[in-house]
Amino acid sequence: MKIDHSQPLEYSTDQNKLNILGFWIFLGAEIMLFATLFTAYFTLQGRTGSGPTPGEIFEITPVLIETIVLLTSSFTIGLGVHALRLGRKNAMLTFFGITLLLGLVFLGVEIFEFTHYYHVGATYQTSAFTAALLTTLGTHGGHVTLGLFWGLFIMIQVKKRGLTPETANKSFIFSLYWHFLDVVWIFIFSFIYLKGMM
Repeated sequence: MKIDHSQPLEYSTDQNKLNILGFWIFLGAEIMLFATLFTAYFTLQGRTGSGPTPGEIFEITPVLIETIVLLTSSFTIGLGVHALRLGRKNAMLTFFGITLLLGLVFLGVEIFEFTHYYHVGATYQTSAFTAALLTTLGTHGGHVTLGLFWGLFIMIQVKKRGLTPETANKSFIFSLYWHFLDVVWIFIFSFIYLKGMM
């Protein structure tokens, strides 16, 4: 395996470059998935039937907490990648660990939010609006959950093997995934929550 030392570690082999390109293509498919969910939501948001409307169930406090927590985690994963490029394994693991803890806080607030929706009668069966809302939020939450396990496995590999071209590549690809989830959340926050509260 030929290592190009003029490149950052995560890009330092031909295989690594291909892995990153392949992951960008995968993210293109993920964009289509979320675009489909947003389209369904915007089509069905007015179809509340006898159930609650967005304005009746959305609460700003948990949504703001989720947003601040997730945006902070995007910053910490960026610091983790920076530490990776400096070859500082412990700093990288610390920032990745903080990122995953913030992801856990985000999920905790989202579970609280889903419980609130259930108690106010907003379930999958209530209306087309609630079904589309819960599917969109649940899909994003599922991606965050997957990200927590993925990030944990990467941290274990880095701890065992150190910062190699392979572990750096995996860590960088994971950071792209995490940033993607943050971008999707900004769309959810802006176009579902804020629009629904207006």
